[in-house]
Amino acid sequence: MIRLFVGLGNPGPEYEATRHNVGFWFIDRLARQLGANLLPERAWHGLAARTSVQGRAIWLLEPQTFMNASGRSVAALARFYKIAPQEILVVHDELDFSPGQIRLKHGGSHGGHNGLRDIHAQLGASDYWRLRIGIGHPGVKAEVIHWVLGRPAQGDRQLMEKALEHGLDSIAQLVTGEMDKATQRINTAALP
Repeated sequence: MIRLFVGLGNPGPEYEATRHNVGFWFIDRLARQLGANLLPERAWHGLAARTSVQGRAIWLLEPQTFMNASGRSVAALARFYKIAPQEILVVHDELDFSPGQIRLKHGGSHGGHNGLRDIHAQLGASDYWRLRIGIGHPGVKAEVIHWVLGRPAQGDRQLMEKALEHGLDSIAQLVTGEMDKATQRINTAALP
């Protein structure tokens, strides 16, 4: 079962609406859905909330360390509460998927994503869950940094919001440990 939901992004209003912050968008929506308040927690280097789903305690976390140091925040909270890597779900932007595409995956490489790279290093493991939200690719590798730190076009943003809603529909299965059911539900979503 998932005990820690982490959304990746960069802190500050200048990054709020950028593609790289789609993980924060997810956690913000989940917090609203559960009536939880994300509050600054110095010990976890992020915004965090403890809440529950179907009587099971869970944590929501938005690292405030900037993307490339996300693992510092994730590892601090996970170690303190003895949350194993396989009980963590990291929601992040995915360049290889078109806007609106969403996939749930367990383990694997960081695929060049600096936030995941740091989480791997800080946890000393890669067997956590990832919810990958498509943001599209600029088509040229040299433009990737500007792309992820840019704001999506209105149509792309709407597709990304639909993907987030689809992921939120599977929270109960994720919390109760019905990972096969959640994976099938998310990964067979109609694509834009």
